[in-house]
Amino acid sequence: MILAVAAAVGAAVAYAVSTIMQAIATRRSHGLGAVHHPLVIGGLALDGAAWVLSLLALDRLPLFVVQAIVASSLVAVVVLARVVLRATLRHADLVAIGGVVTALVVLAVAAGEQPASEPPAGFTIATVAVAFALLLGVAASLRRGHPIVLALLAGLGYSVAAIAARGAHASGDLLDTVLQPLALAVVAAGVAAVLAYLRALEKGNVGSVAATVSVVEVLVPGTVGLIVLDDTVRDGWAAPAAIAVLVAVTGCIALATSPANTTAEEQLPAATGDATRTSEPGYGQQGG
Repeated sequence: MILAVAAAVGAAVAYAVSTIMQAIATRRSHGLGAVHHPLVIGGLALDGAAWVLSLLALDRLPLFVVQAIVASSLVAVVVLARVVLRATLRHADLVAIGGVVTALVVLAVAAGEQPASEPPAGFTIATVAVAFALLLGVAASLRRGHPIVLALLAGLGYSVAAIAARGAHASGDLLDTVLQPLALAVVAAGVAAVLAYLRALEKGNVGSVAATVSVVEVLVPGTVGLIVLDDTVRDGWAAPAAIAVLVAVTGCIALATSPANTTAEEQLPAATGDATRTSEPGYGQQGG
């Protein structure tokens, strides 16, 4: 269980660094052109590493635990901004960080180690269908979609990918997971999520986008895991686990609105040699 939790934490840190890199890149390139930006490519490489780590975590931990830990990448974003960029943290940020970390500990204890169980009949077909429907929805929304709509689609994409991965783990080891039909759902939902997330970061504020994605990717997979995939909570721990999820989500929303997010978004280009970018009108603000 310790290794599974460590894998999930590693995924959260990798996603945090990737988020900052992609937020910067989408301010320098627009539309699908952002996919070719070096920072996006580097961020996608980190996303890939994070995804592998999350797969390892999903093999032994229920969805509501893994997704809560992954969503806590916002903690790493804010801490990184404070340590590296000397960003100012609000008292509310410190409270939120403490609350999220405490909530994650409670969730890990409430769940314990749980190998994936066999999904119900029809799960594979339904999940693959939803994944490709999301991909079509993202394709239709890329041009004119509102940032929050795109963020919702991104959150749902990440959610479906996680749900499919958890269900796929019931078949055996990692190789068996990759070589089954649910892998199609993981790939399709993952592509939809990445495209929607990049576009949402380009058009909207990184804080509101990150908050939306975090809430969706905690609540949706967690609920599906408990109802459909037989994820369980230890006897007597249902109420603490529910409170911990609420605290984690609330903390993530608070951290998403932290000034440290703006600092990271605005100052990191200067640290990478683009000192003039942060002085451009509208940089770091919601786009159109």
